[in-house]
Parts: sequence; structure tokens; C-alpha cells
Amino acid sequence: MARKEVVITIEEDGRDKGKSFKLVEMDAVSAERWALRAIFALMGAGVEVPDDIGKAGMSGLFAIGLQALGKLPFHVAEPLLEEMWECVRIIRDPRHPEMSFQPSEDDVEEVTTRLKLRAAVMKLHLDFFTAAARSASQG
Repeated sequence: MARKEVVITIEEDGRDKGKSFKLVEMDAVSAERWALRAIFALMGAGVEVPDDIGKAGMSGLFAIGLQALGKLPFHVAEPLLEEMWECVRIIRDPRHPEMSFQPSEDDVEEVTTRLKLRAAVMKLHLDFFTAAARSASQG
């Protein structure tokens, strides 16, 4: 089964209006490593992480809450943010969305666009867990 992908077109006014980006899900190994590094960093920053959550990888990170990442010192969070950015591709020609590229620093001109794309990357990876939680609560 292919990794999940989503295309986001920036609609807000600004220098990035109309630009389209393809977000591609990390492979399972990379996603697990990313989540575990984030959880270990949170524990190192003094955030209490219950044992069962720490062992749950990406779903554990979701259970703790993304706001907890804000408690990390920037030098600890920066590599995690950079790795997350590897999921972002720019679609330079909307007539050929199958052709996407790693964005250069000039491709994204608004800080709000970067923040929106990062939030969408997290959502792409965590949607599975929110759907599973809804399913379990309805069962």
C-alpha cells in the first residue's frame, strides 16, 4: 500500500497564495524513530511521559499532545522540525501535480505557510490514530 499523500493549496492572501504543496507520509520506520526521538526529548525536558505512552511511538506522541513539543529547547526541536520538513514537496506546475520537488528556501515566502504545512504534516501522520480512537470509542 502506498504512503498517504495530500495536496494543499495556499488560499490565504500573501506571497504564497495559489502555491500547491504535496505532503508525503514518512515510511513506518522513519515515523516511529521520529516519534520516539520526540518522546525521549520531551522526557529529557522534564515532561512526564507515562511508560505506556512512551512505548506507543507516534500514537503516544498524539496522546501527550503536540503542545508538549513547545516545551523543548530549540536546539533539540530543530532536527525534528527539519526532518518533518522532508515530507513537504512543492508542485511548481499545477498541470503536472505528479512532479513535485523538495522546496528551496525561496519557494515558501511566508512564515504562516511554513506553520500551516508543518501542522498538515502532523495531521497526515496522526489521522490514523484519531480515526482509530473514534472507532474504538464507538465500538
